Amino acid sequence: MPDPIAYKVLTAEQMTALEQDGSFAGAPVDLADGYIHLSTAAQLQETIDKHFAGQEGLWLAAVDLDALAEAVKWEPSRGGQLFPHIYGPLPLDAVVAYSELHYEPDGSLRLPVAG
Repeated sequence: MPDPIAYKVLTAEQMTALEQDGSFAGAPVDLADGYIHLSTAAQLQETIDKHFAGQEGLWLAAVDLDALAEAVKWEPSRGGQLFPHIYGPLPLDAVVAYSELHYEPDGSLRLPVAG
């Protein structure tokens, strides 16, 4: 069974919109593809390196996939890996934690934790 938590990388503006609107329709690439791209914890660093290199002010949102039920589909993408995709908006109530993107002193990505 895949991990029930996946991650969405958001710009500061997208994070503010999610908080204010209570849902997020998707980044331009999500809207173009017809679904919201998420990554598992294991896939996240590669996603950041590939799609967000050099960007400042990024946020990570931890998403409870179980709360989204049938809206989530695991589909092959980069290198044939299965990635979680949300078909529909990302509701704020499915986000269990979020934080600015930071790295630990050892260089590992610090994932947002609830409470």
